[in-house]
Amino acid sequence: MTTVLEAPPVVGAPAKRRRGKATTHRWSALFLSPALLIIGVFTIIPMIMTIWISLHQWSMFTPITEMTWVGLDNYSRLFADPSRVQAIVNTAVYVGLSILITIPLALLVALLLYFPRLKGKGVVRVILFATYVIPTIAIVIIWGNIYASNYGPLSAMLRTIGLPAPGWLSDPKWALFSLVIFNVWQMLGYYVILLIAGLTQIPEDLYEAARIDGAGFVRQTLWITVPMLRPSLVFVVLMTFVNSIQVFDPIYLLTQGGPANSTNVVGFEIQRTAFQYGMAGESSALAVSLFLMIVAVGGVLGIVMKGRRR
Repeated sequence: MTTVLEAPPVVGAPAKRRRGKATTHRWSALFLSPALLIIGVFTIIPMIMTIWISLHQWSMFTPITEMTWVGLDNYSRLFADPSRVQAIVNTAVYVGLSILITIPLALLVALLLYFPRLKGKGVVRVILFATYVIPTIAIVIIWGNIYASNYGPLSAMLRTIGLPAPGWLSDPKWALFSLVIFNVWQMLGYYVILLIAGLTQIPEDLYEAARIDGAGFVRQTLWITVPMLRPSLVFVVLMTFVNSIQVFDPIYLLTQGGPANSTNVVGFEIQRTAFQYGMAGESSALAVSLFLMIVAVGGVLGIVMKGRRR
């Protein structure tokens, strides 16, 4: 009968592992502390202050020590001002149009730049992405001239074919839509690059099998590309929503919320309420509400994606 000798347990091994983990945690905390300090000072503390100010009535023209506690009154009055209600409606229209135009267009451009075996695709991608990295002020100067009613190229082309040129930024019916087109042009390249990155993760074997089965480009797109690209599409939708809902620079530089408040959005209303009217409490309440809306939409999209993976 063979006797199997078992190795004696190593005394102190669990303690060594615990000490090793503790040492790793201490070093991790040491290296992360500068980043955490910066995040705390420039992000978390201002967020806490904004929430605290939103519960008070305070004019920015007076010392902060003169704040008066009002509780949730600033939140209850958000919909009492017609200009704020219009800003919320304008923001919803701006976000909705941006998503409806940007996502299908970005997907189409991404497919055209990924699947055809053409030369120069890399150059086209760089040109598209350049619109995202160029400073907004430079783009605003260009588009301000493009939208000019008297000498702008858009108005000139319409007059050439005998059509009346609208006031792109001066007509309340056209101003918000004109800003949506500006947003789509500026952000399209960024979203196209994200979708192309998602396309590179789709196995080529799936397309080869589909081609063997006789599936054309359209069926491959509907049954392979779009389902496999869903995580990237959801992320692009979320980024489009976030970038659109907090739009401020084009509004401030091109229209100042006009004409007739037709381009007044929540981001511009926050700035105007705080720095022009001096009502920091109501402005902070509007900013907190905007932040909660972004968190809620992000959470819903996260839940949708988690449910799709199961």
